[in-house]
Amino acid sequence: MEPIYKVEIKKIKNGKVFDFEDSLIREIKLEIVVNSKRIGALMSTPVDQEALSVGYLMSEGIISSVEDIKEIKIENDGMRVEVQAKTNEESIKRLDSEGVIISGCGKSMTANIDPDSIEAKVIKNDVKLDANLLFEEMSQFYTECPLYEQTGCVHTAKLYIDKDTYFIGEDIAQHNTIDKAIGKALLAGKEIKNSFLMVSGRLSSEMVAKAIMHQIPILASRTATTCLGFKIAEKFNLTLLGFVRGKGMNIYTKPERIDV
Repeated sequence: MEPIYKVEIKKIKNGKVFDFEDSLIREIKLEIVVNSKRIGALMSTPVDQEALSVGYLMSEGIISSVEDIKEIKIENDGMRVEVQAKTNEESIKRLDSEGVIISGCGKSMTANIDPDSIEAKVIKNDVKLDANLLFEEMSQFYTECPLYEQTGCVHTAKLYIDKDTYFIGEDIAQHNTIDKAIGKALLAGKEIKNSFLMVSGRLSSEMVAKAIMHQIPILASRTATTCLGFKIAEKFNLTLLGFVRGKGMNIYTKPERIDV
């Protein structure tokens, strides 16, 4: 299934009315099935479904490593992903019993909301990031996102590993973009613990928790953090950056990782 849907519309511009072929982003319910058990469904854009599934399952602690995956298949015209893997059954039970519908666009569930119950390690990485590099990467962020350029209707995430290696995630749901970008990197066999993550939307609790679950030390956005996002970042030693625009930013937590 193609992520773009073409439709004929009427357009008004400069006082003129004319026919126009517009590009709309598709929105589907993607089912994730692990070892024949339905884990859940994500409202998402039908692209990079494998990466999204891997990123989501690892963000929730259901799968510990890409090496634990035996097989991934996309079925039902891209609307279902079936995974055979070694899993953490306690994480599956926790998602079933404690999962909440999160605040991002689309509809998804996570068990990583309460700072006192998130099963993640405090980030001890003392990597430093040059502020100018961050400003440069954020300034060209949207120019590397083809679905956004075509439709203006998706969120984006970028996982930067080095100047030659980065991974883009695009989706209607902002939390899915992180899972897609990270999932792509993990499936490519990349080490991500010295990387930094950029997102287009707000830094809400589930966005912050995903970075922490993967031990990514720096998370940046063009917009702000929520109170709960801030508290989770502070507890787990994540450097959280907001309003990264032009040559300015807000450093909410752990400023020592930013070299100005």
